Amino acid sequence: MINHNTGDACQAMKSTAYSSNGRLERVLKAGYFAVTSELAPPDSANPADVYARARIFDGYVDSMNATDGSGANCHMSSVAMCALLTRAGYDTVMQVSCRDRNRIAIQGDVLGAAALGINNILCLTGDGVQVGDHPEAKPVFDLDSMSLLGVIAGLRDKKTFVSGRKISDPPQVFLGAAENPFVPPQDYRPYRLAKKIAAGAQFIQTQYCFDIPQFETFMAQSRDLGLLEKCFILPGVGPLASAGAANWMRNHVPGVHIPDAVIKRLEGAQDQRQEGRQICIEMIQQLREVAGVSGVHIMAHRQESAVADIIDQSGVLGERRPWFPGSDQVCDAQHELPVGLSPE
Repeated sequence: MINHNTGDACQAMKSTAYSSNGRLERVLKAGYFAVTSELAPPDSANPADVYARARIFDGYVDSMNATDGSGANCHMSSVAMCALLTRAGYDTVMQVSCRDRNRIAIQGDVLGAAALGINNILCLTGDGVQVGDHPEAKPVFDLDSMSLLGVIAGLRDKKTFVSGRKISDPPQVFLGAAENPFVPPQDYRPYRLAKKIAAGAQFIQTQYCFDIPQFETFMAQSRDLGLLEKCFILPGVGPLASAGAANWMRNHVPGVHIPDAVIKRLEGAQDQRQEGRQICIEMIQQLREVAGVSGVHIMAHRQESAVADIIDQSGVLGERRPWFPGSDQVCDAQHELPVGLSPE
């Protein structure tokens, strides 16, 4: 199997069998540089609002993450948003947080999501309720992200609920997890990644990456542990709106690490928003060259309209344009997926 960006052979230990019917898994296993994006659900019950948000990314991303009450704030549910987008033909990543549901509810949601055609699930512990707009809500945390991976892998591979009861038709899903290479103790992070892979993670999306040297250290340590042969790594990136916004994120968003040099560069720019986008473009280009990186995950909060230009200027897709509903392009090796892997 050839990596179409570098010509290098993909690592042999990554399973070539498909866990799902989704395009994200096929893009990654075909060796393409994948692009995913975060899509915040609306504060609305109108499906048109969901489709309007998704169309911004047409032709630029391989899959879209629907967040699950991120920041402990209430929005349309991830499973509903993914179901709407899947029905329209998009590939989606359903985020599942452990904060709001116990193992009974989560297992039911996973079976329901698979029945609705949702192919990818990202397992998260979830932000504490105290940081959101419902601080009086009761947190559940019956599971954490590690045990959640094991539960869903058990549903899929062992065809059993946690209780041991059998499932007649298991969910065919591609399992993901989040990781943060920048939280101390940093030397421990690759070992935490190893545990998530052992629990069932097949792809990893990381927290925002603004520190390339530290990320390279994390990847080198992960490579030494043999982890890059077992999962796909998509570092998180995103445009910063201003130096003030960067400072706020660094001080208030758990796990976000933004080096002083990045903030100083923003402070010195005449147009800080444009400079933030340029930094994002450069980060994507640099991350593409890091051995073991399989793609990027773009989180462009309130700057979603800039994503297409950022991806274009980064050049990471080359001539490839991810398929989207209504596209008239031929889905073949030149444009999207190898022949036979085009979406139904």
